[in-house]
Amino acid sequence: MRLLFDKNTWQEIFGSIGKNRTRTIITVIGVLWGIFIYIVLAGASKGLDNGFERNFESVAKNSLWCWAQSTSMPYAGYKTGRGLRLKVEDATTLRNRIPEIQYIAPVNTKGVFGGAGALTVRGLKSNTYAMYGYYPDIAKIATQKIFDNGRFINDQDIEQARKVCVIGERTQQEMFEEDEDPIGGYIRIENIYFQVVGVHKFVQTTPFGNDGDIFIPFTTFKKIYNTGENAQFFTVAAYDDADVVQVEKDVKAVLKSVHKVHPDDERAFGAFNLGEIFNRIIGFAKGITFLSLIVGLATILAGVIGIGNILLISVKERTNELGIRRALGATPGEVRTLIILESVFLTLMAGVIGIVLGAAVLNLINNLTQDTEFPYTNPTVPIPLVIGALLIMVVLGTLIGLIPAQRAVSIKPIDALREE
Repeated sequence: MRLLFDKNTWQEIFGSIGKNRTRTIITVIGVLWGIFIYIVLAGASKGLDNGFERNFESVAKNSLWCWAQSTSMPYAGYKTGRGLRLKVEDATTLRNRIPEIQYIAPVNTKGVFGGAGALTVRGLKSNTYAMYGYYPDIAKIATQKIFDNGRFINDQDIEQARKVCVIGERTQQEMFEEDEDPIGGYIRIENIYFQVVGVHKFVQTTPFGNDGDIFIPFTTFKKIYNTGENAQFFTVAAYDDADVVQVEKDVKAVLKSVHKVHPDDERAFGAFNLGEIFNRIIGFAKGITFLSLIVGLATILAGVIGIGNILLISVKERTNELGIRRALGATPGEVRTLIILESVFLTLMAGVIGIVLGAAVLNLINNLTQDTEFPYTNPTVPIPLVIGALLIMVVLGTLIGLIPAQRAVSIKPIDALREE
């Protein structure tokens, strides 16, 4: 410990480094490159993870959308190509039979999957917008950001089939004056007057949608378009600990049973599984983090071995000097500590520079992707991992320093003094 704070010790270390400057720099770069790769790759994977989290923060991670198509196989007396329709009661059946389902909401739309939207008129202004018939539970699956003075569709709206609507930001801008509060105002949709109860801020939480969408109660939609008990698709959210891929399979299996579809018919029902996509991206990010750890450690180890080789050469070149130190009373422990300190110093210096350069590159990447739609944000490496990497480097530097240190200690003073 005394040698650690001894000025002469550090003068000797810097002197030794200075004598072999080029060789030392080249070897240190190996260690620096290893920690640099680890920081950049680990930070990049975290940035991808954060970006995906940000883009889908308003939607349940274990969610999926399911819709009916047409059969591709005959079954139970039905021919191939039979068109299928989801029923509202199917949602209740799915919830009862699949315990992993936390929320499920039937949805009907107009102007979303082709065809004209709902004609909307206010005064002399008119336009067509996509319209959705929603249940309140949709907000528990895909959070609806409603501006402060408004609200979303509630249970009373459903029970009473109220003529109320939630409009998008663009709809507000196109139908209302700039300084006019739309809440409580009326717009005419399909020649029916609806009271505006909320304005939603558009967030891409589903595979479709835009900032002009209009939401009305599901039961009101049913009355306007006479859809009966039909539903275009279901929005489903499973519990966080559920296997969302298996939930999708179970949903399709139950629907096939209910609608008398062949169990092997893969075309009858379609689905978009956000949970599966999310899990794949998280797995990819974890894979990059693991890869960065392996590659970084391997490169650091190679660099540290290089430092050990340099110190072995340095010990050989300083044989006479070390002999003089031993003759003047330096103990084997002091000589060993001197060599190990030099090894740890070089390793730690390379690590710190590598971390600083890696952080600079991550900051540059973050700035370049900040105003883009690419799902990437705040690429950082947790401080405990950085500290852990530095500690590993110190340990490796100490261990590799023991080899040249033992070589230095094994030199007998009398033999060292004879060395030319």
